[in-house]
Amino acid sequence: MVKADAYGLGAARVGPALRDAGCRHFFVAHPAEGVTLRAAIGPGPVIAVLNGFAPGADGDAELLPVLNGLPDVEAHAAAARRRGRATPAILHLDTGMSRLGLDVREQEAVAADPSRLDGLDLRWLMTHLACADEPEHPLNAAQAARFAAVCARLPAGPPRSVANSSGMFLGPAFASDLARPGCALYGINPTPGRPNPMRQVVRLDAPVLQVREIAPGDTVGYGATWTAERPSRVATVAAGYADGYLRALSGRASGDFAGQSVPLIGRVSMDLIAFDVTDAPGIVPGGAICLIGPDNTPDAVAARAGTIGYEVLTSLGNRYRREYRAT
Repeated sequence: MVKADAYGLGAARVGPALRDAGCRHFFVAHPAEGVTLRAAIGPGPVIAVLNGFAPGADGDAELLPVLNGLPDVEAHAAAARRRGRATPAILHLDTGMSRLGLDVREQEAVAADPSRLDGLDLRWLMTHLACADEPEHPLNAAQAARFAAVCARLPAGPPRSVANSSGMFLGPAFASDLARPGCALYGINPTPGRPNPMRQVVRLDAPVLQVREIAPGDTVGYGATWTAERPSRVATVAAGYADGYLRALSGRASGDFAGQSVPLIGRVSMDLIAFDVTDAPGIVPGGAICLIGPDNTPDAVAARAGTIGYEVLTSLGNRYRREYRAT
């Protein structure tokens, strides 16, 4: 999964790295993402577009549409018959998400009349798990059973794709021919509540612009929401909600400096945040505070903001200078 600009980390760099590591199947959300990715990774690997696209809209980018409803099936099949050439596609079967994918009535219609698929070269049958990050949730087993049942009623042949990142850790009952890892690639924990099996891949350092001394009773930031209770040192750092450092982190987050945690104080503003560095005398202007890293993971930052690591990463703005390092 390299949709949303590889979860905010840069598909133009992540895509080629995954290709070079052996990945041959990529998924994006929109056709434009697929065109951009194709330019980055070159010919060969499959690029599937999860949200689908109209027949003929793929141009020369060699994109594979995911068909998410009977109208999609009929439109692409009809276009293929007009061209006299089968259209490669992925058929998405909804088994419990109630979002995209052929619903139960559409599945019944196709099973009863497989000729509706004439003109399509179905490369995969896929479904999407709604509760894979909750291993004991009954919907997981129900979706697996529903998917197996409907696949058995369709023309034999296409391989199957079931597991997302969390689904890959549910056990052999959720194994299929093609998994679709997403968040796990980028260091987010696919097994919430258990140790993260994935290595962290993101570090975000923000520069310290200024360090000032304030007296007891002085306040910091908009709304004066933080008041010093002792003589304090405050570091002003160049990051804010315009950079994707969520405003919900106001008064809840912390940064890291040389293994030492420093609390975020006051509100997150558009371009600036402040930290109480009274107990970290090594922090000086020109230095940096780590906002995301090994001791302050995307999941940990997300928990403080009341959200998920996905939002933390996909919110990262374009004002950061990005460095990509091979390991």
